[in-house]
Amino acid sequence: MSENSFQSEVTAKAAESGANASARFRERQAQGGSTAAVDQERVALLAGKAIKALNDLVIEEQLSYEEYNAFKAWLIKVGEDGEWPLFLDVWLEHSVEEVANADREGSKGTIEGPYYLGGSPELEWNGTIPMREDEPGTPLVFKGQVTAVDGTPLPGAKLELWHADNLGFYSQFAPGLPEWNLRGTFTANDNGEYEIHTIRPAPYQIPTDGACGQLIAAAGWHAWRPAHLHFKVHAPEHQLITSQLYFPGDPHNDDDIASAVKPELLLDPQPNPDGEGEVTVYDFVLDPA
Repeated sequence: MSENSFQSEVTAKAAESGANASARFRERQAQGGSTAAVDQERVALLAGKAIKALNDLVIEEQLSYEEYNAFKAWLIKVGEDGEWPLFLDVWLEHSVEEVANADREGSKGTIEGPYYLGGSPELEWNGTIPMREDEPGTPLVFKGQVTAVDGTPLPGAKLELWHADNLGFYSQFAPGLPEWNLRGTFTANDNGEYEIHTIRPAPYQIPTDGACGQLIAAAGWHAWRPAHLHFKVHAPEHQLITSQLYFPGDPHNDDDIASAVKPELLLDPQPNPDGEGEVTVYDFVLDPA
């Protein structure tokens, strides 16, 4: 990786990343990302409970005007920095995902996060994800099988993979990275199998120079996410699964700021007997639609 590429990548700003995340979310909503309208009674119920909870907090904690105005100023900054996708995906999405997948019998899901992009390059079941010629990081072979809950292989299943690079940055959300770096869509073979060649991602801090970082600093929290691979796996007549897979031994598996780690999502990487780096096996089991 060139020095210029490195410097531009590590100078990524929260506002730039937030603006990209907000723009991408709006694009997806415009393309039908919202699957159903929420009826008026449901809006009244949910909004009413949220407002009541905040008012109860004010009374219980005897909120001062100084604290109230600081909160108001912070909310304005979240919007100005474009960090609502980051804030909601880090601190709220894990509960929404838990409710949405409570009845799933197959593989465990977890949050999507703010850095998903559809339309990544299509690749064969045993392909290499797009990356720079000199992409830094430990080579990783990720392989397994997509099946239904009854064990039937799902040929042609699609696996969308995206993840951070060796510095903890995502393409299209940090400067200096090729457009589809470490993003690809793989098609399982006739037996539902896949063998994906990539690199091991790094742990990273969510952006800390914007509104979310301001909250983290004020509360004395940390901003770290453990290293992880993002997946969306889908097959006809089966439910889409959105997941993140984690690496054992990461110091932030137990205190992930996004509360997204589950024991079922831990990988077991081993030295690759057929080449450099590591190999890990993980199967995806999809519920019927």
